[in-house]
Amino acid sequence: MRKPGEISVKSHAAPGLSDQQAPHAPGLAGSIRLLAPRCDIETRSDGVRVLRNPEPLAPYPGFLTDRLELWAQTAPDRIAFAQRDHTGAWRRMTYRELLDAVQAVGAALVARGLSASRPVAILSENDIEQAVLVLACQYVGVPVAPVSPAYSLISQDYERLRHVMGLVRPGLVFANQTPRFRAALDAAAPADAEIVCASTTGSIAGSTQFAQLLACIPGDAMRTARDRRTRDDTAKILFTSGSTGVPKGVINTHRMIAANQQMLLQCFPFLESEPPHLLDWLPWHHTFGGNHNFGMAVYNGGTFTIDDGKPTPHGIARTVRNLMEVSPTVYFNVPRGYADLVRHLEADPDLAERFFGKLNFMFYSGASLDRKLWDALGASGVRATGRRIPIMTSLGSTETAPASITATHFAGGPGEIGLPMPGVEAKLVPSDEKLELRLRGPHVMPGYHRQPELDATCFDDEGFYKIGDAVRFVDPGDPHRGLAFDGRMAEDFKLQTGTWVNVATIKSRLMAAFAPRIRDVVVVGADRDDLAALLIGVPGPIDLDGFQAILDAIPAKGSSERVARVAVLSDELSIDKGEITDKGSINPRSIIAGRTDLIEALYAATISSGTVFVRTTP
Repeated sequence: MRKPGEISVKSHAAPGLSDQQAPHAPGLAGSIRLLAPRCDIETRSDGVRVLRNPEPLAPYPGFLTDRLELWAQTAPDRIAFAQRDHTGAWRRMTYRELLDAVQAVGAALVARGLSASRPVAILSENDIEQAVLVLACQYVGVPVAPVSPAYSLISQDYERLRHVMGLVRPGLVFANQTPRFRAALDAAAPADAEIVCASTTGSIAGSTQFAQLLACIPGDAMRTARDRRTRDDTAKILFTSGSTGVPKGVINTHRMIAANQQMLLQCFPFLESEPPHLLDWLPWHHTFGGNHNFGMAVYNGGTFTIDDGKPTPHGIARTVRNLMEVSPTVYFNVPRGYADLVRHLEADPDLAERFFGKLNFMFYSGASLDRKLWDALGASGVRATGRRIPIMTSLGSTETAPASITATHFAGGPGEIGLPMPGVEAKLVPSDEKLELRLRGPHVMPGYHRQPELDATCFDDEGFYKIGDAVRFVDPGDPHRGLAFDGRMAEDFKLQTGTWVNVATIKSRLMAAFAPRIRDVVVVGADRDDLAALLIGVPGPIDLDGFQAILDAIPAKGSSERVARVAVLSDELSIDKGEITDKGSINPRSIIAGRTDLIEALYAATISSGTVFVRTTP
């Protein structure tokens, strides 16, 4: 039975089929309970609007680990986490086993005197040991800082890792496979920090085996530490990707994490009766994978199967292998991951049936989803099940734990982010031709870790967090249709004529026009007469044939929309220079700053009407 404020959303039948005629795959819900898309709007005299969800935020536990204890008691034999071992066989841990391991490791952390001033840092990738360690830290009130493995494994100078370690000052550093992290540990780990590893192969002399932590016996000290926690204590220190500078350490309190999961449950109430099964690769040092997805599984008593694949030419094969054995009920990915996956779904009907067979919705985040990819995913779902599976997204950030605005309806296309979640206030502030978004609620951070100088600039005088994004109404005449992402406030600029350039719109057009030849775009032209763009090529040789014709065919109404000249970057972007973040997103500011000579050469060329100058980097 639906609760007040909920709607039952049916998967759309394929064209020409009624709901009764459409094939129904085993385990596929014909409808899923979602929170009705509604909002109350306060309009102020200065044009500012504040959007609130009329559904109040329900009571929620003080800590994510309260839910772990609940499932260990009520569903002890349900699988909590699973992953493949080095032989390819599945390792599985039940909720009862997980709680036992969390309490044992928690006791070990307390015995070592770890605390808010001596937290835990994690350098390695997703695995069951990391899940246990993260939950153990939260269970006994020791902050944990998962750090991007790229800072250890890809970086050549370890400067970002040193920066992170300098802010965290950990008393314990965990790296599962220590031989791979040896150089990073030597370069950046504090001299007095205990090094813990799980792999017995090639361990560092003097390091501690994770099995030793698991062997600890929980006692009164562990229980005292657990009971001493407060909701507003730091649970995690999550670092921003550094797309606007060096990574910032975001304080994530226990309250933020638990409140955000309750918000998500109220938006997707079917999770209460159908605990989610995730197959997920998204890294836990990011808020999307580590808070949103990890938390959704634990909060709702679901099963989290760790995908050892990634959206890379080699990694996608592992994801496909896993999907042939695991049918998720909800699926999360970034657009690049869906782009790699959809080709396999189109080519392999058996894979598509396994993937879509129990799927309630697909969810993307981290970047914009191309319309062609949106349509391809929808068509694949229809072919496999006879129904169109919902494709949803949201808007949030590391500073908001992360979800703030979430779609709970069949969106008409990519970019529609929905409405504020229960307990969230969204302030829309007119700024030139855009609406700047600001957020307030129990899921918003109190500030940055050991960087108080940053706090004063990120909140307004009413305590709203200035997220830096712009939004627009999908239908200005019907606000219940929700909001759409409208780019980053800091990315837009003016031409010499004083005309504003909507960078998000220009970037979207170029990405769609040049796909699949490019993977990203940097738009330039501030205080210039016309626009230019740096196109980030895909790995491998760049074929420039046809670039001129493609660019000429892109519609434009004037100088603020017409890209007059482009350069195609063929060299690799640098994580050490800040040109690319650890999650693969680009830093336009650093790319522009490092390529001033190329940009000047681009603008030095004489451009006649209808002519485009195309060049590659040396």
